[in-house]
Amino acid sequence: MSQPDSPDLIVIGAGPAGLAAASEAARYGASVLLLDEQPAPGGQIYRNVKDASEQQNAILGPDYTVGRTLAASIEDVGIDYRPGVTVWKVGTDGRVAFSQNGAAQQVQGRHIILATGALERPVPLPGWTLPGVMTAGGAQILLKSGGLVARDAILVGSGPLLYLLASQMVAAGRPPKALVETQTGTNFRSALEHIKGALLGWQQLLKGLALIGKIRKAGVRRFKAVTDINIIGTDKAEAVTFTSNGRVHQLDATMILLHQGVVPNTQISRSLGLKHRWDETERCFHPVTDEFGQSSVDNISIAGDGAGIAGAKAAEHAGRIAALNALKNLGLVDGATHNQQVIPLLKARTKETAIRPFLNTLYAPPTEVLCPTGKTIVCRCEEVTADDISNYAALGCKGPNQTKAFGRSGMGPCQGRFCGATVTEILSKETGLHPEKVGSYRIRAPLKPVTLGELAALTEPR
Repeated sequence: MSQPDSPDLIVIGAGPAGLAAASEAARYGASVLLLDEQPAPGGQIYRNVKDASEQQNAILGPDYTVGRTLAASIEDVGIDYRPGVTVWKVGTDGRVAFSQNGAAQQVQGRHIILATGALERPVPLPGWTLPGVMTAGGAQILLKSGGLVARDAILVGSGPLLYLLASQMVAAGRPPKALVETQTGTNFRSALEHIKGALLGWQQLLKGLALIGKIRKAGVRRFKAVTDINIIGTDKAEAVTFTSNGRVHQLDATMILLHQGVVPNTQISRSLGLKHRWDETERCFHPVTDEFGQSSVDNISIAGDGAGIAGAKAAEHAGRIAALNALKNLGLVDGATHNQQVIPLLKARTKETAIRPFLNTLYAPPTEVLCPTGKTIVCRCEEVTADDISNYAALGCKGPNQTKAFGRSGMGPCQGRFCGATVTEILSKETGLHPEKVGSYRIRAPLKPVTLGELAALTEPR
C-alpha cells in the first residue's frame, strides 16, 4: 500500500459518488484520501444524514435516510477521510493543494476522482437578489442541517426538487403558499418522445406522482405555464407577479424559493483543461468522459452529477464504476475482476438514468431564465446586468472571458459559478454563435480563497 501522503486514489467530494468510490477502492486494498468541504459525509443530497433527528428523518423521508448506510461505509476501512477541507488547486500531475483549519497542504495521488456534484442553475429573474429570495436547494440545506422550515414560502420554477421540497414542507406542517411552475404543455408533449425510457424508471415516476398527490391533498395552490415572473420589493421580497393562462397574478410573500434544476459543478475540471461538451437538452457544459468516468486525462476520472445530472443512486453506481476503472488502470484489480464487478453496475446505472431524457425535456428551463434581459442582474458578485452583457457583445465581445475585461463579470468571490451559464447563453444569443463556440469562463487556481500565509507555508509533497 502507498504511503498516506502519496495515496493510490484521491477522491474529492463525499457525496454519493465520492463515498461509493472511496469505499469501493478501499475494499480492494487501495490507499484512499477522501477530501470534502462539508463537516460530515453525505454531500448535498445526504447532508447531515448521520446526525439528523427523528423529526428531520420523518420530514425528509426514506430517500434521505437511506444515505446513512453509504455515509457510514467509509468508517473502519482505512480511508483517510478529511472533512472541512477547501481544495483550491488540482493538477494533471496528480497534485492536490488544499487547506484545513487554516493550514495548507499538498499531496500527490496516482489517480484522482472528481466527485464534486452539481450546482443549482442560476435563476436570474427581476428581483432575485432581494433578501428573502433563495434557492430551493438552500432551503433544503436549512432543513437538513438545522431542521429549519420556511414559513408561507412561494416556490417558483420547475423540476422534481420543487415537488420534493414542497412535500417535505407539508410533512413539516408548513406547506408552501403556492407553487408557481414554468413547465408548459409543449414541454410535456416533447417529453412524450422519451416515454419509453421514463417507463423503465416507473418507480421514480410513481414517487413523483405521489409527491404531487401529497401537495394537492394539502391544498397548495399551483400555477402552471407561468411567464413574466417578477419579484417585487424594496429592501426585501414582498410579492411575486407572473402571468398564467393569460391572467396576471400577484402573490404576497416574504420568502420565495427558486429552482430550475441543477448543472454539473465543473470548476475543477475546467481548471484542469479537461475536454467539455455542450449539452443541448440540459443547456450546460459537461466534462467529456467514457462509460467508466474516465476523463480526457488518463489519471483523472469524474463520477456522479459532476459528469452529468443523473441523481443520487446513479451517482453511487458511477462512483463504484470509476473506482474500479482506476484500480484496473493502476494494476490493483485484474481485468476479470473489473469486468465481473463493473458490468452489473453499468446495467444498474443505465436503469437509473433511463428517465433523465424525459425529465430534462419536461422541466427544461424557459428562455426568460436561461437568457434574461434588461436590468436583471446576472453576475451578483459584481452587479453586472443582462443589458451590460448584451452591450459588451455589441462592442465585439465574443466570449465569457472577454466580459471580465469589459465589466468584471465572473471575477467576484464565486468565480463565475453562478453567472457563467447565463453569460454564455446571452452571448450566444447576441453573437449568433453556438454556445460551444462561445465557451465558458477559464478557471484558474486558486479555486477558493486562500491566504498568503497558507501559500507561504505550503511544502512539496513527499
